[in-house]
Amino acid sequence: MPTRDPVETLIEREFDALSPELQRAARWVRSNGPVLALRSMRSAAAQAGVSPATMTRLARRLGFDSFGALREPYVDRLAGGATLPALPYARRARALQRREGGEPLNQLTQLQAANVAAVARRNSTAAIERVADRLLRAERVHFLGLRVCHGVAFQLHYAYGLLSRNGALITDLGGTLADQVAQIGRGHVLLAISQSPYTRATVESVRQAQAQGASVIALTDNALSPIARDADHTLLFDTASNSFFHSTTGALALVECVLAAVSARGGAAVLRRLRERQRQLRISRAYWEAPRTAN
Repeated sequence: MPTRDPVETLIEREFDALSPELQRAARWVRSNGPVLALRSMRSAAAQAGVSPATMTRLARRLGFDSFGALREPYVDRLAGGATLPALPYARRARALQRREGGEPLNQLTQLQAANVAAVARRNSTAAIERVADRLLRAERVHFLGLRVCHGVAFQLHYAYGLLSRNGALITDLGGTLADQVAQIGRGHVLLAISQSPYTRATVESVRQAQAQGASVIALTDNALSPIARDADHTLLFDTASNSFFHSTTGALALVECVLAAVSARGGAAVLRRLRERQRQLRISRAYWEAPRTAN
């Protein structure tokens, strides 16, 4: 019997051909799949906001004989200790506290390494290069990441600023997020970073920017995420963690790949910008230097 593709891949492949009701069920499974290992069909359907029969139809549409067969890959993952399911934070932390020794930390480092490795698996070199080219061509690039993704967006904005002048970081400092998003228009690019659970303000900002004529680049964990479906370009990362938090290791690894592509494809303009910024940093004595000792 041939090896079946992961459920996530099957959903992404079939999603556009599904009915609206099946799409609703598929979105829930794609975002909450590990929970299936702990849920009955009725319970899963109730959480997804669909009927139990819809869950059965989705399973069959994806090539499974039954809802139980759809659950099996997630049960196997849970039994193998791949990740904790997407339970509320406190429950995940409590489960971690019950485990003894160094096993949880060892498992976490393995998951972090897998998140980094997934960047190459989930994104082609050509896709990353297309994103780099789009950033370099833009009149203005706006970087947006809120809550856990803010640090990732800040890192990307900071390093991108060493390579190009056209970047700006969007924040909600002083409650001005809506004012900043209102300035995004045609010729601009909004690069948004978000992972499940998706921050509502990020999703709404993406939709507003699109309505104003901007291009959108989505860096996210799921091809069906609310910022990815209508994006001009989407790059994906994994967030697996056995702790209470969703890891950002994969997102940071993806950001570094984008930056490397920008620097490689930016030509003379990037080199001039780098020399300029290095000179400014040197003049401002931005970095600590050991005092010179007299001979």
